[in-house]
Parts: sequence; structure tokens; C-alpha cells
Amino acid sequence: MSGEYDLARASFAELLRQAEAEQGDPDVLGRALLNEIVSFWRQSRSWNDVAEELRFTADSLDPDTDFEFMRP
Repeated sequence: MSGEYDLARASFAELLRQAEAEQGDPDVLGRALLNEIVSFWRQSRSWNDVAEELRFTADSLDPDTDFEFMRP
């Protein structure tokens, strides 16, 4: 699984470099990528499952709370 995370990290870094070179807004890029990810997930997952995935991620944003590595 580590390979997928490394690939995502490297790909995202390259996208940020490209956006910077084109004077793009990184926040807009982030929203566009999130939209693409949600659309991709919706091809094979229910909207409830996608919502739960996003909810879990949102609930794990607090830096003062331990990050749970597995969804319930």
C-alpha cells in the first residue's frame, strides 16, 4: 500500500508545480482534485460510502486528536 501513497504524493507535488508554473490557485486545484476523486469513487461505490469516507477524513483533521488509520 505504501507504493500507492508515494505515487499519490509525487503526483500531487507535480500537479502543484504545474499549477504554480501556470500561476494557478492551489486551493482551486485542491477542490478540482477532490471533485475528480469523488467522481472516481462514485463509479464503484455508493454515495453513502463516499460520504462516510469524506466524513471520516474530516473527523480526522483535528491536529490535537490521534488519527485513526482505519475506518470503522
